[in-house]
Amino acid sequence: MLTKSTPETLAPAAPATGLAYWLPSLLALLGAALLWLGWPVHPAPLAALLLVAWVPYLRMEQLLVQRGASGWKVFRYTYLLLVLWNAFTTWWVSFSTLGGGIAAVVLNALLMCLPTMAFYHTKRLAGPRLGYISLPIYWIAFEQLHLHWDLTWPWLTLGNGFAQANQWVQWYEYTGFLGGSLWMWAANILVFLSIKNYKLKIKNYGAADLVSQPTASNRNFLIFNSSFLIAAGLAILLPAALSYWIGATYQEKGKTAEVVVVQPNVDPFLEKFSSNPNFIPYDQQLSRLITLTEQQLTPQTKLVLWPETALEEVYSEATFEMNPKVMRLRQWLTAHPGVELITGITSIRMYGPTKETATPTARFRDDLGYYDIFNTAVHFPGTTGTATFYHKSRLVPGVEKVPVVLTKLIANIDLGGVVGSYGSQEERTVFHTTDPSLRLGPSICYESVYGDFMAQYVKNGATLLGIITNDGWWSDSPGHLQHLQYATLRSIETRRDIARSANTGISGFINQKGEITQQTNWWVQAAQRATVHLNDEKTFYVQHGDLIGPTAQVLAVLLLGFVVVRAFTNRKTLLSS
Repeated sequence: MLTKSTPETLAPAAPATGLAYWLPSLLALLGAALLWLGWPVHPAPLAALLLVAWVPYLRMEQLLVQRGASGWKVFRYTYLLLVLWNAFTTWWVSFSTLGGGIAAVVLNALLMCLPTMAFYHTKRLAGPRLGYISLPIYWIAFEQLHLHWDLTWPWLTLGNGFAQANQWVQWYEYTGFLGGSLWMWAANILVFLSIKNYKLKIKNYGAADLVSQPTASNRNFLIFNSSFLIAAGLAILLPAALSYWIGATYQEKGKTAEVVVVQPNVDPFLEKFSSNPNFIPYDQQLSRLITLTEQQLTPQTKLVLWPETALEEVYSEATFEMNPKVMRLRQWLTAHPGVELITGITSIRMYGPTKETATPTARFRDDLGYYDIFNTAVHFPGTTGTATFYHKSRLVPGVEKVPVVLTKLIANIDLGGVVGSYGSQEERTVFHTTDPSLRLGPSICYESVYGDFMAQYVKNGATLLGIITNDGWWSDSPGHLQHLQYATLRSIETRRDIARSANTGISGFINQKGEITQQTNWWVQAAQRATVHLNDEKTFYVQHGDLIGPTAQVLAVLLLGFVVVRAFTNRKTLLSS
């Protein structure tokens, strides 16, 4: 039982020495290593480690409390674990810029300390029972915040960790990926609580450091609490079994259509942009895209996807059709009747000389007035149909979106693009083709990491999800592989096929069960063709949205309020005694 008589409240032991002194650091290292080993893109079976990876953290926090450590010391060891996990898992961000990579690791780990320290104080003031209940609540409330504020960086949302083993989480169609975060914490806490006795044969280890009963045999390293052990086993096995049943019975739904995705493989550091040393002229880049596309076109092809910023020159939306490259594309589409094209571009929209007509993200130049720059997807519905624009809305912090208060602070940090705030749009645009059953949600790069965001495309009528991206900034690292795997979770949440076109990442197709059915190799010019299903049914998650995150935020506020009142009451009692 978790009561106030548990070893959590024993008096501090004498200072530990020897190996015992280093035990919190070793536990921090072990926790970070387990989280890293279980994370994509390590082999799928290793994802099982995520269901016990937080146990070292829970033991570390418990051990420090038993030793009478201050909150500051608990924070330092917690931060050590979190910064190591961030570094092991997202070090590849440094390929785009060393400064940006360091900032992502250091700051994200610091933010992750918010829910863990809230847990520590809740347990200290309200007891272990409420403390351990509060931990997943605080963490998921933090993850929900991290999905929606200006400094959003959801790459390490715990539910993403099961992407490599997505056959275990087919129930994301009901919960979304935050359901995976809840599952991970529930399993870890129950496993931790099932470990009743720790018998560590280390000299100078204080009695209060042991979570053992006085009568326990010294020959045992661990003795388990059978009730918690059974609960932990059920918490791990039942969701996995349910997932396998859902996956085994699910059938692909919807009409079919033939789609082509293209991977031009233009090096973003050396070839893509006019400032690069080996710059490939934009006309030649366009020719490469057309040539690769024609290698896969058939009379049945309905849609072609080109990657993010495939056409990199800045295109004015007001005079878009008069651009020579757009006219060239129109001619090419005329030669291939029935084919529609979606491509990434960089576009500009002008608002005139007065600020009243401009958006909050608008920039100003004397010769242009106020204007916005957009990372854009454009849909050409055949030869003569009006082009439709979608402006990327989930912008990368520090690259495409800079909070006003941080503009000066990070203006000189290069994270792989133009630093500053791009324009965006509120609604998820769905591209409607001439085939009424083929309606594509055009996500751009980073947007595909957001489950609730992608679900909005489907809610707005998308029967197919598209991802256009440029993952070459991260070189041949886990970055582009993780990005690909995360997309499989979006398929499960929405039960939509995904067509993925990457400039220098991995292109291919994902079915409605999250299985990658086709993929290109890394760093090659390629195009692929596939027949995709066009599902028009909506999952529970799409219909009702993310319920777990907002609920956790409400509960977190109530818990914090209770803890503040408890702290005030305890202080008042102490002063009056």
